[in-house]
Amino acid sequence: MIIGAHLILYSMDAEADRAFLRDVLEFPHVDAGHDWLIFALPPTEVAVHPGDDNGQRELYLLCDDLAPTLARLDAHRIGYEPVVEARWGIVTHLTLPGGGRLGLYTPRHPLAIRPLHHG
Repeated sequence: MIIGAHLILYSMDAEADRAFLRDVLEFPHVDAGHDWLIFALPPTEVAVHPGDDNGQRELYLLCDDLAPTLARLDAHRIGYEPVVEARWGIVTHLTLPGGGRLGLYTPRHPLAIRPLHHG
């Protein structure tokens, strides 16, 4: 029985990206030893898109309202690309401290998950 999924992000500065996930996004985490942090993600869904490369994968975080989320990231000096309005959502890509990219969007499509709401 499958009990979950484990996503791996590779980074040229793993320590800085772990700090981003811990301190800026405030994802719950455990220390697997020697500051090797493993983070819990919000409810997650997977989509399969047609493509020319079976090995291609992308990670996008979902948010309920992109504008205040970006304002919070601005306060932490996290860079991101210009916001684009797509048919399926309002989208940007964050620049992680280690130099990688991470998608972020407010979806306009039906969700397979029930998002967590902070109150």
